[in-house]
Amino acid sequence: MAKGTVRYWAAAKAAAGVAEEPYEASTLAEALDAARERHPGELVRVLRRCSFLIDGDPVGTRGHETVRLAEGGTVEVLPPFAGG
Repeated sequence: MAKGTVRYWAAAKAAAGVAEEPYEASTLAEALDAARERHPGELVRVLRRCSFLIDGDPVGTRGHETVRLAEGGTVEVLPPFAGG
């Protein structure tokens, strides 16, 4: 199991109540399940709309259970945003 950091941005940060926290997980699905357990409520709803970067690379449409996490890696949680 890898250890790293989950970083929350914008609405995800507000829903989690923290800007970042450690993860201990093998896959993105495991890391997100742990985040949902730690922060039930609004974060669960926000995560449904988020996109994710793993060590700077977009996850896109890949199944979260297939996205492996690296030791010392970073998961960026990006809610939808508007702007120009």
